[in-house]
Amino acid sequence: MDSPYAVIYVTAPSAEEGQRIAQHLLQQRLAACVNLIPGVRSYYWWQGQIQADEEVLLVIKTRAELIENQLIPAVKALHSYQVPEIIALPIAQGSEDYLHWIDKETRSEP
Repeated sequence: MDSPYAVIYVTAPSAEEGQRIAQHLLQQRLAACVNLIPGVRSYYWWQGQIQADEEVLLVIKTRAELIENQLIPAVKALHSYQVPEIIALPIAQGSEDYLHWIDKETRSEP
């Protein structure tokens, strides 16, 4: 990822699970901010059939260097799905103040 910052999308089956994941990521300083968006209706292929479910969407703001070795394993460890959605999008531009805040509120790669 070229950008040092990213937005990660993760869907979860319930607000409770989404909150548990968000709290863990924040406590471990793997995310500076996590938004939980309820009422997401997801349609997707699973095991050869089209499925439809109500989910919550987590929108996670973090540094790109934390994603592969720390954030993804943390989400997988807490998530109930066999194959959770974990999609990272680079932040191409943003308020310098906000991006510096992400730096301040997330931990450095060990």
